[in-house]
Amino acid sequence: MKPRTGVDRSITKTWRPATQAIRGGTWRSDFGETSEALFLTSGFAYESADEVAARFRGEAQGFTYSRQTNPTVSMFEERMALLEGSETARATGTGMAAMAAALLCQVQAGDHVVAARALFGSCRWLVDTLLPRYGVETTVVDGRDTQAWAKARKPNTKAFFLETPANPTLDIVDLKAVCDLAHEVGARVVVDNVFATPVLQKPMEMGADIVCYSATKHIDGQGRVLGGVILCDKQFDTDLLGPFFRHTGQIMSAFNAWVLLKGLETLDMRVRRMCENAVQVADFLSPRVPTLLYPGRKDFPQYDLAMKQMAAGGTILSFHMEDEKQAFALLNALELIDISNNIGDSRSLATHPSSTTHKAVAVEIQRELGITPGMIRLSVGLEDPQDLIEDLDRALKIIGL
Repeated sequence: MKPRTGVDRSITKTWRPATQAIRGGTWRSDFGETSEALFLTSGFAYESADEVAARFRGEAQGFTYSRQTNPTVSMFEERMALLEGSETARATGTGMAAMAAALLCQVQAGDHVVAARALFGSCRWLVDTLLPRYGVETTVVDGRDTQAWAKARKPNTKAFFLETPANPTLDIVDLKAVCDLAHEVGARVVVDNVFATPVLQKPMEMGADIVCYSATKHIDGQGRVLGGVILCDKQFDTDLLGPFFRHTGQIMSAFNAWVLLKGLETLDMRVRRMCENAVQVADFLSPRVPTLLYPGRKDFPQYDLAMKQMAAGGTILSFHMEDEKQAFALLNALELIDISNNIGDSRSLATHPSSTTHKAVAVEIQRELGITPGMIRLSVGLEDPQDLIEDLDRALKIIGL
């Protein structure tokens, strides 16, 4: 790949986020295309044997094989690093590939990981099942309790793993306090920032070492492709993450990276509008359902901390019906809002976590987390909020509420 035309790389770091989301990391070929080019190629040709040898030795710039690096993927990675404020990024095939790689690349048998108990179901499986299978000890704590993190630390603790807000209970972790505790014992902090997005929260500014996303969610935001991304410093990438990627084939496809680049162009506008809609929907639902959870409302238990760390309350809210039967009845009565287990889409989506996203989590652990049979998670989209409210109102009346 030839150098970017017309853009000084040092200047891109001074751009504001809205500009970075559209132009950051853009490379142009000799054709001078305005949109990012899509490089659908598995390999690359070289001018000489000396050139390829130099690239494999790391002495010359350029691409070698799309399992390791690809121009389109690299553009997405650079743009994400600019938005997050990290030194580098690695794009993965899915969000769970990002979570798994961020942990597995840095631990080995005999190490210890502390994790928040409120995690996405598959993330809990990593902590509860996969890591122990390979001799990595894990401790799960109430992420809201800073002292619980402190007490869980051990001499062999290598990583803290958490998401805030958490899925689907929206638990908030005090990022700065928890990062300080981890660093006191030399542990790295891995944050799943999917619910907040880089628009609302930047964990690295509060001390996090590694930030992960399921790019399938808000970054695409239109239900088209899968993807994930890990953001970190160059040393972590050189020593641990990069070799893990090279030899395990975690990289995102070029096509998906191209679609996600298009998603980033409207990420800021979409997330902020979805947050505005979520506030209106939450205000409507609050007096109509037994319990409502939304970080942007003052009746949310951790409202002050949420607003200290986040620019807005987010696009997701959860509420509890009386039981599973009532929850299913409400979901089935919806006409506009889709039943789906995804989040962050331009379309509003509702799901029943106990039977879907957290189905693999033992029932007793679900209850410990606050996931009840009557819980519904609602991802608020870009529709007119009044249409969403009318759909919910109609469904609530059908089930007698």
